[in-house]
Amino acid sequence: MRREDAGLRRRAAHRRGHRAEWLALVALMLKGYRPLARRVSAAGGEIDLIVRRGGTLAFVEVKARARLDDAREAIDAAKRRRFSRAVRAWVGRHPWSAGLTLRADAVFLGGRAWPAHLPGAFEIEGL
Repeated sequence: MRREDAGLRRRAAHRRGHRAEWLALVALMLKGYRPLARRVSAAGGEIDLIVRRGGTLAFVEVKARARLDDAREAIDAAKRRRFSRAVRAWVGRHPWSAGLTLRADAVFLGGRAWPAHLPGAFEIEGL
């Protein structure tokens, strides 16, 4: 594989990821969530979206695959650990969030289907 090909694929995947996050954000906003942050990196992990609705603060992992079922299977144990570490670091820097309900959600995108929001998709480890 040539380096140029790998670079092109990496940039295309990056663009698809951004598009998926925007679609997920639009779907969440239509459900009444207010965006607080996008693409937060902390403690070796990344949180795709942080949104709030009422007293609930949702940390959202967005997964896009060719098929919706493949997207649902894409959050493995290692990803959950990194995600949880990033959430704990973010909460530590934002003490106002301590009084809210904290939840790890997922939004799955596959094919041409509308984004599927799964509240409480997995536990935030260590909270």
